[in-house]
Amino acid sequence: MEFYIRPVNSGDGKGFNDLRRMPGVFENILGIPSERIHYNEDFITNMDANQHQFVAVLKLQNSEEMIIGTAGLSVYGNHRTRHSGNIGIMIHKGYQNKGVGTALLAALIDVADNWLMLVRLELTVFEDNESAIHLYKKFGFEKEGLKQFAAIRKGKYENEYVMARINPALYPTLHC
Repeated sequence: MEFYIRPVNSGDGKGFNDLRRMPGVFENILGIPSERIHYNEDFITNMDANQHQFVAVLKLQNSEEMIIGTAGLSVYGNHRTRHSGNIGIMIHKGYQNKGVGTALLAALIDVADNWLMLVRLELTVFEDNESAIHLYKKFGFEKEGLKQFAAIRKGKYENEYVMARINPALYPTLHC
């Protein structure tokens, strides 16, 4: 399988929406099955300079593209927290555990570390999403705490871990 990573473009709203409503994806990203395409198109159109979004794209036989994953980084706008950002990632159910998440997360971390010089990246993840937790740990994220009853999933309140990564190039000896 050959895919490539590129920045998000206008017109990617449908591909985002397809992912965000996909069973096996929406349950773990706070998506909802009734989400409308315009919500995703508006998100892409209204991104500001503090938002960085990549897509993983598979070339189909008819030269069309299929978005099989996306990952975003939002740098906090507050002057006192501008050294930090929040990330989110989602991968097509049929392409999970095939290197797509690794490639997307590597692209985000490259921007965060080498172009924005962020000190801290943080995220939340459902406590039972072991494959996502494994991916984040591979990139140096550590669990910092547990948010109880953090989100609704399949008719139940579920817990989420708060995980963070401190940029090792900026603080090589810091271990939180």
